[in-house]
Parts: sequence; structure tokens; C-alpha cells
Amino acid sequence: MTAAGAGAGTGIQALTKRQKIKLPSGVPAESTFTKTPAGGTAAGPELAKECGLLGGCKTGDAVATSGYRLPATYIIHAVGPVWQGGSASEDDLLASCYRRALEVADQLHVKSIAFPAISTGIYGFPKQRAAQIAVTAIREYTGGIERLIFACFDSETADIYRGLLKDLDERV
Repeated sequence: MTAAGAGAGTGIQALTKRQKIKLPSGVPAESTFTKTPAGGTAAGPELAKECGLLGGCKTGDAVATSGYRLPATYIIHAVGPVWQGGSASEDDLLASCYRRALEVADQLHVKSIAFPAISTGIYGFPKQRAAQIAVTAIREYTGGIERLIFACFDSETADIYRGLLKDLDERV
């Protein structure tokens, strides 16, 4: 997998929710942001039922469910940490959730995946720090995923990822 910081063809990309791009499977990257007006997910109530059967997922870990009504075969749920000032192993837990999500994807033979900026929303993880951890985890990844998208909620976050991916491009 090669980095494509500006968002051309293949490899790794950073996009905002307004950019329309589809993964090789035909899944729109922006579907990672899809919610229903009632606050549920576009995947449907079956997703909530399956999640309830899983018995939870620890911070730093990841589990997979069916994609249900989304145009995706699987949803990989990666649980990032709540930011507590940096002294509660948040960096290690965030790196772990990216690594575990990639491991789960490999076990499922997934070839393309989209990640949000895990823990940077309501969990308060600083965006730059979280992006550096995410990009480092991807750089160290040696599995079979061919295409990875960082599906960012806003352009500020996408620009952070693009900058880090540009650095990655220059080292490759």
C-alpha cells in the first residue's frame, strides 16, 4: 500500500465527508458519517442488536459486525480512548485500536477500509496527536489491505492527515 496524500487513485487518502469517493467495493467513504434523523445509524436496527450481543469491546480493541443496510460487508468497531490529558495511556490505547482494527480487517480478508479520526470528536483527543498515531500505525502495518481512507469530519482534520501522508510519501 502506498500513500497518496493528495487523494489520487490508490493507497492511502485523507478525505472530508463532503468529498465523494468510493472504495473498490463500491462503498462510499462518506457512509462512515451516515446517521438517521432519529439518531440511529443508516445500517439499521440490526446493527444495534448485534452490538448488544457482542458484550462490549474494550478501549484499544476492535470487533467486526455485519454491514447490514450499509453498502459494506463489515463494520469494524474500534474503541478509542477518552482524552484525559495524556497521562492515562491514551496514546498506546489509540495506537492499539488502529492496529486491532487492521488485524480484524485482515482476518476478514478486507482489501479496503475507511477510518474516521478516532477519539478526536467528543472524546477530545487532540487532532494532530491522534493523526500522528494513526499514520504511524498505518506505516507499521504489513497486512493485505490495498486501500485505506481517513474519512475526516472536517477540512482541518483532513489537512492534518494530508500533511502527515505527504511526509509518508516522501519517505517511501
